[in-house]
Amino acid sequence: MDGDRVEIDGGIMEGGGQILRVSTALSCLLGLPLRVRRIRAGRSQPGLRPQHLSGLEIIRDLCEGKLEGGEIGSTEIIFTPGKIKGGTHIADTKTAGSVCLLMQVAMPCVLFAASPSELYLKGGTNAEMAPQIDYTVMVFKPIVEKFNFTFNCDIKKRGYYPQGGGEVVVQMSPVKELSPINLTERGTVTKIYGRAFVAGALPIKLAKDMAAAAVRCIRKEIRDLYISIQPIREPDDQAVGTGSGIIIVAETSTGCLLAGSSLGKRGKNSDKVGIEAAEILLRNLKHGGTVDDSLQDQLIIFMALAKGVSRVKSGPITLHTQTAIHFAEQLTKAKFTVTKLEEEDPSKDTYIIECQGMGMINPNL
Repeated sequence: MDGDRVEIDGGIMEGGGQILRVSTALSCLLGLPLRVRRIRAGRSQPGLRPQHLSGLEIIRDLCEGKLEGGEIGSTEIIFTPGKIKGGTHIADTKTAGSVCLLMQVAMPCVLFAASPSELYLKGGTNAEMAPQIDYTVMVFKPIVEKFNFTFNCDIKKRGYYPQGGGEVVVQMSPVKELSPINLTERGTVTKIYGRAFVAGALPIKLAKDMAAAAVRCIRKEIRDLYISIQPIREPDDQAVGTGSGIIIVAETSTGCLLAGSSLGKRGKNSDKVGIEAAEILLRNLKHGGTVDDSLQDQLIIFMALAKGVSRVKSGPITLHTQTAIHFAEQLTKAKFTVTKLEEEDPSKDTYIIECQGMGMINPNL
């Protein structure tokens, strides 16, 4: 069957795990056998890490597929998908590998399953180099549900670097097809809210310091808006290990959600963590787009699968987004165009990402 297998170069563009997530999810959905070579060639430690392997295994189990080369450090895999089925599936990175990235690879697939799915995802809930679970619940969920599906995300336990141990349960029912989205009107910022958290051995004072520093930073730019960032100590029975961090969300009059977040780590001053998150939020508010730079690339696969034309107004296009578009176009019949908005305020770096979706129909419903 070598002639029919799609060849993916995992070392180009962003050169990381995202290429693997987008291409294997689409392989599973479209029933396309896949070979991915040079996996994560752009990373300091190339090949599969525990988190990527867990993602591949959950996709394999979801569709009763075949996976060759599925071991830690492997730089090449061959994946042969079967038929997507619902039911209960477990993925455990056994490290602080991100549960949010496991969700990213599995979610598009279970939307087109034959019956409802329950995903038990274990690993890091608030990990570096990945969206925090709070971002997934507070920003990603309400926006991605505009494609006309819903899901439930229950955080059972939080887990932090290095041991992970977090547990999240995602429940989802399949859909017949996805509707396109139109996110082109930013509106005005109506409120800013968030949570600053500590867990394990850390005192609540750190959370209060992060929140206060973030508010001070935002106040320099935005004076007249109520800002509510709750300092929280995660209950001991709902958190594994020691961790801290903050997420701040701005909500607009048109229902857009943009965020900035940051994680604490040993030797990093808590004020600095708060200021970092605030500065990311302010930068995302500055460009005038309707999505922040973390959401941008996460919407691409859904735009590609949806029926009809989706439009999203964004700030500068990230390498993650360019990479997602490249592989979505390579594997689906979706067509993307990215246009810089010149007629608007020239000081703003704003773009429209438009996609003529492939109109995936769930064959099981």
